Amino acid sequence: MRIGVALGGGFARGLAHIGVLRVLEQNGIPLYCITGVSAGAIVAAAYASGATPAEIAQAGSAMRFTDVARWTIARMGIAGSERMERFLRKLLKCYTFEQMRIPLGVVATDVVTGEGVTFRDRGDVILPIRASCSYPGLFQPVRCGERLLVDGAINTEVPALLARVLGATHVISLHLPMQGAAATPTNMFHVINRCFQILHSRTEITWRQHSDLVIEPDVRGMEWDSFESAAQLIKAGEEAARLALPRIQALMGPGVMQDSKSA
Repeated sequence: MRIGVALGGGFARGLAHIGVLRVLEQNGIPLYCITGVSAGAIVAAAYASGATPAEIAQAGSAMRFTDVARWTIARMGIAGSERMERFLRKLLKCYTFEQMRIPLGVVATDVVTGEGVTFRDRGDVILPIRASCSYPGLFQPVRCGERLLVDGAINTEVPALLARVLGATHVISLHLPMQGAAATPTNMFHVINRCFQILHSRTEITWRQHSDLVIEPDVRGMEWDSFESAAQLIKAGEEAARLALPRIQALMGPGVMQDSKSA
């Protein structure tokens, strides 16, 4: 059995992924591979590189928007993501796919063709993460060879299929649900984010069919840029993972669980 974890997007709300990974690790759930899009790509790459959930949580709790973005005036976006490279080089333990502790997969979207662009196995990991986090309208697209890339979540909200391509026999998907009806948009970014959430909710079947189990931290009351609520977001991930433990254990079977605890 090979357990793969697929992390969805959510910008600051993606901090909830850290709590889930922490509980999986505390309970001896062995991960064979990990994939991510957008904010999930940052957490996935950090974990795959060897950073502990505690180290990722520390970086995430101190993180602010200006740590990964620079406001600017440009035709294709109002923020550049060049600063993200410096942030990632402090967070990650290594910077290429072949150096990762476990297999890592990152998805971006070709804004010209609409195709999903997969990064895995070898090569630089920094540029793919920047591309996967390039939220349309906010971040400028990232040039990669002949392609112009934007947020991976535009193509696939949760990269469950990529986890299977990397070799996972069972996939645990981490999905950050749409904000509740009480979260009325108050600015342009809230409106754009809400629209993408609505679109994603209509296409969930495309990734759920490749998932054996879905964990959904309760982050409905959190805005996309709620970095100041890092502790609360991480706690929401922990609570969701603990609730899902019986299902994970049933998925893995008692023999696998015993082997992982012994290891």
